[in-house]
Amino acid sequence: MISKLDIEFNDAVKKISETKEKLAPDILLRLYAYYKQAIKGDNFSLNSDDDNLRNAFKFNAWVQLKGMNETEAKQNYIKLVNTTLNNL
Repeated sequence: MISKLDIEFNDAVKKISETKEKLAPDILLRLYAYYKQAIKGDNFSLNSDDDNLRNAFKFNAWVQLKGMNETEAKQNYIKLVNTTLNNL
């Protein structure tokens, strides 16, 4: 059974992916990190293109959330999406 939090998380993912506004890089990195932490937890993996600076920034943002549980990551993702969309 899908929880209320999972529904809200999936809705937030859909809403932010459908936005046509260009989001600030720091917001994009935080969204990425919360999403990865919610989905994969502390199972960190860097993309195969290790030399890519963009991937290094994304990976670093995710690693900074080490120890955050899935529920907290989803709640933070939802809050950030709602705040971001309300400020557009």
